[in-house]
Amino acid sequence: STTDIDLTDEGVHQAMTIPNLLWGLDLAPATVWSSPRLRAQRTAALAGLHVNAIVDDLAEWAYGDYEGITSKEIRKTNPDWSIFTMGAPGGESPEDVAARCDRVLARATEKLRKGDVALFCHGHISRVLAMRWVGLPVANGGMILMNPAAITVLGFYHDAPCIEHANVVPFRPPVISQAADEGFDAEVDEFSSESIPADSGLGHA
Repeated sequence: STTDIDLTDEGVHQAMTIPNLLWGLDLAPATVWSSPRLRAQRTAALAGLHVNAIVDDLAEWAYGDYEGITSKEIRKTNPDWSIFTMGAPGGESPEDVAARCDRVLARATEKLRKGDVALFCHGHISRVLAMRWVGLPVANGGMILMNPAAITVLGFYHDAPCIEHANVVPFRPPVISQAADEGFDAEVDEFSSESIPADSGLGHA
């Protein structure tokens, strides 16, 4: 996409969860690259990371004539359409985007000697990056999802490229709904602190 829009309020909140995700995944980026789009750069900043370089190859897929049109609308006239197999008329082909991703990955691999590399980019280009890392064609991009501000970790297994973690988002605490039992309050009153022996072993904060 060539549209350069800022993050929404929800996007800001999502970006601020990234530091916890990085900590949980034991990641400490030594190199940080960002797409030239404002939303990607701001996401990196809200994640508390300094962008070392703006990389044009990390820009989102150029949608050409399909810019601003939803997939649902496109499929009304082209039911079999997928960005990963057909590309976008007037924009980029799958081969174009694969070439961009291959260049980024080659450069990022060289930087791994200094530590983890973080790439801040966008939904479709991220999915292509994951596929190309493990040697799969762009057409397989629909097999992996990328939520906003999610983290996907590309690494190695026995020295072979692998996807270590995919589409990692913050865990949400469960919503517990429990109806009060009849007579519960009375039971609580009877079980007062005075009824607990001093040597019972129960502690308190």
